Amino acid sequence: MLNYIIKRFLYSILIIAGVVLLTFGLFRVAAGDPAAAVLGKNPSPREVEDLRSDLGADLPFIYGNWRKTEAFSSADFSSTNKTLGIKISPSASFADNSLSLNGGTVEFKRNFNINAPLQCRINGKTWKKEIDIPTSQKSLVISNESEIVSVDFFRQQKSPFNSQLVRSVQEIISFTSTFPFVTFLNFGRTIVTREPIRHILWRGVGPSLCLMIPIFIGEIVIGICLALLATACKGRWLDRALMLLSISVMSISYLVFIILGQWFLAYSLNWFPVWGWGSLINLALPLIIGIASGLGGSVRFYRTVFVNELNREYLRTAVAKGCSPFAVYTKHLLRNSAIPIITHATAALPFLFTGSLLLETFFGIPGLGYLGIEALNNSDLQLLKALVIISAILFVTMNTAADIAYAWADPRIRLK
Repeated sequence: MLNYIIKRFLYSILIIAGVVLLTFGLFRVAAGDPAAAVLGKNPSPREVEDLRSDLGADLPFIYGNWRKTEAFSSADFSSTNKTLGIKISPSASFADNSLSLNGGTVEFKRNFNINAPLQCRINGKTWKKEIDIPTSQKSLVISNESEIVSVDFFRQQKSPFNSQLVRSVQEIISFTSTFPFVTFLNFGRTIVTREPIRHILWRGVGPSLCLMIPIFIGEIVIGICLALLATACKGRWLDRALMLLSISVMSISYLVFIILGQWFLAYSLNWFPVWGWGSLINLALPLIIGIASGLGGSVRFYRTVFVNELNREYLRTAVAKGCSPFAVYTKHLLRNSAIPIITHATAALPFLFTGSLLLETFFGIPGLGYLGIEALNNSDLQLLKALVIISAILFVTMNTAADIAYAWADPRIRLK
């Protein structure tokens, strides 16, 4: 058992590393420059520099000695939009998504001083050029060039391994010189409020668990009880009614349950509050909706499992020995159906953890799902990335727990 757990732990590290690489590609490369999304249309170069440096967005992707800077304003001449800190001579002209100087010049003025070597990279349509800039130089003049597409500025950094990929890994695990010498899941600060993400996650875990655990347990217990009842009455009107009701519930959207519950039970009958968090009564309606919406699929799945076990020899033997129907269905049938039940339950738990965002959003419950919606609305990529990685860790953990539970439920299974 111990060897198996160690092996699965090592496999889990590889899976989480793959998730980190995937989120790195999605949130660092595809998402673009966070400064443009957060600071608005006309931020100062210093504000852009500070935000990129704090988030690591100015670092090279994997490896490099240079990181992007706004000490001189970069320019993209594929459009004719004017950029602050750039002076173009009248003879220059824009044509075919590039700038042609035509004997003129383009001047870049320094925005702020920085104590590091600088480099200018000029990209033409068919050529590239690099210019080293002294620390004391106040402006850069480019002349006698044609078809300039873009001009970017970079400052030298001390270590070439200081990259966006390394920064992403350090958000999962990082080492320090003080006790406990290692920290986990340090996702930095949010882009919008600059609050530590770890504090936000801890604040959201409590409400999410208060909502998720009762729904998880209630759905399993009630689903198994109704499925056993349908199995005991197989072929009768009660079995058909339960299956018809289960299929009907499966066909109804989760959103319909929420809207109907809020309108009928909370607004019309005034049995529950529509919005809020802080007492058990606020959780009552979301719990009812969460359990009711998932019962259809659970009852149908468990009933199928139980029916497939009805003709097994061990059940006929139990009946022949004089076991009561209650003992046959609970002690024998239920225990021997534990493997598919565990699989169904553990597979549903991670999605329940992140899928509660609709309940949390509609009922004002400040859990992780609610935080995810807020982060999406605010383009807070740091918080969104943290939630994605947390979900991946939970999914891997639940799969490992399911395999261990298999051996506990069925002694014939050996974990290797």
